[in-house]
Amino acid sequence: MGSVKDLNILKRATLENPGQARFFFSNRYSVFDWGEMPDHISFKGASIALLGAHFFEKLEGRGIPTHYIGLVEEEKAKKLSEIKKPTSTMEIKLLRVINPEFKDDQYDYSIYQKEKGNFLIPLEVIYRNYLPPGSSVFKRLKDGEIKPQDLGLDSEPRPNQELDAPILDVSTKLEITDRYLTWVEAQQISGLNDEEIIELKNLTNTVNDLITDEFSKIGLVNEDGKIEVGFDRERRLMLVDVLGTLDECRFTFDGLPVSKEIARVYYRNTAWYQAVEEAKNKDRQRWKEICRLTPEPLPPRLKLLISQIYCACTNEITEKEWFKDVPSLKEILKEIRNFL
Repeated sequence: MGSVKDLNILKRATLENPGQARFFFSNRYSVFDWGEMPDHISFKGASIALLGAHFFEKLEGRGIPTHYIGLVEEEKAKKLSEIKKPTSTMEIKLLRVINPEFKDDQYDYSIYQKEKGNFLIPLEVIYRNYLPPGSSVFKRLKDGEIKPQDLGLDSEPRPNQELDAPILDVSTKLEITDRYLTWVEAQQISGLNDEEIIELKNLTNTVNDLITDEFSKIGLVNEDGKIEVGFDRERRLMLVDVLGTLDECRFTFDGLPVSKEIARVYYRNTAWYQAVEEAKNKDRQRWKEICRLTPEPLPPRLKLLISQIYCACTNEITEKEWFKDVPSLKEILKEIRNFL
């Protein structure tokens, strides 16, 4: 299905009814939209599946619909409390994915004006509680794509600035390279009405608050993250994909990244990253084909520490030792500082 997880369809979605499928969360990872990187991070897939299940079950307990059915053990979908050992497989309700047509060098979303329900909304919604130095916001401001006022700010933001209120950003989901949109553009391409846009923003804030509260219990700051959403058959919003994990969010501890942002920070200091940026500036559609370099593997010790971070976060958030003999998160982060 993608660079970091695979999809096995058990029953296809139709116009009237959702289908059924299983996510297989792999140990692969991706940064800068490159796709699969040269390393695999041990236990990453299982830690993401367990943590994702934790948040889906918390949200459903609050009456918020999701596509989550359960984690798969012994070929059965079970709730997190019923699972005996780590699993990287999650069973979900499947919505239709309607790809916009690409013609004349642009995407045509007109089909979404006719759709009623049971489909993936072609947007990613990003919440931002802080603006870390690596945030795309700074590049967009520098390039003149947005102004501080577009973000609800009175003046130019500073790196590591804590925001008085979260910024809600929105981007495309089904294009070759994601691009940021204004909320007016997002509403136009997705076919959402005014009330649905407000509901989508409120849902994002609810998810943000939950993730922030849960991670604050283990001393981490929830700087930003994203959600993906669809409509069920009655056109009610439904949370899909996965959320609240170290792949979907950016967390920090005393300013130190605690997510796949660690790999991003490491690779930003490599020649490969410079080549990626050059290629994207030349051709946003074909940039990967024309990129002159490919990424080198991570240093072995850094790769191990990243694996331990995934495991430790899942252990500590769920308050269960799924992964044995893993140091505490704070111990791991002490050593991580030497690489960053």
